[in-house]
Amino acid sequence: MEIERKFTVKELPKDLEKYPCHIIEQAYLNTDPVVRVRRQDDEYYMTYKGKGLLAREEYNLPLNETSYYHLREKADGNVISKKRYVIPITEPTFTSDNFKNIDQSGLCVELDIFDAPFAPLVIAEVEFPSEEMANAFMPLDWFAQDVTHDPAYHNSNLSISRGGLSLH
Repeated sequence: MEIERKFTVKELPKDLEKYPCHIIEQAYLNTDPVVRVRRQDDEYYMTYKGKGLLAREEYNLPLNETSYYHLREKADGNVISKKRYVIPITEPTFTSDNFKNIDQSGLCVELDIFDAPFAPLVIAEVEFPSEEMANAFMPLDWFAQDVTHDPAYHNSNLSISRGGLSLH
């Protein structure tokens, strides 16, 4: 299961270059259900995602480079390109004390900075081990609007859109 919350951002972290960065390109073969091919740096995947906004099934299958480019040509809509920075969350806060004794060291922000035609869109995603933790998570100071439940911010919907999203 993929359990994540999504946010627009007020401002980029000042020390962004110190975090790991991945170059991602992805294309969608289908949007309902979601079937996507992705190149992340030098790795290639096909992903199936079930229905849902906060939580949904997700399966990744490895591809080789030739298969990725063959399938990408069959995709509909926009090919999405972005840089993804992985930023650890050192002191997450929650609306409940239920998570004080649970290991939170794996929580991080995946900060996606989109290339054209979606620039200057920036989305911050945080994945969680449970829906309860996701719902209790308090957004970081530099997060803006919570867009978790807005399907327009799903990359699969971006792939078939013509823009028009609120950036803040």
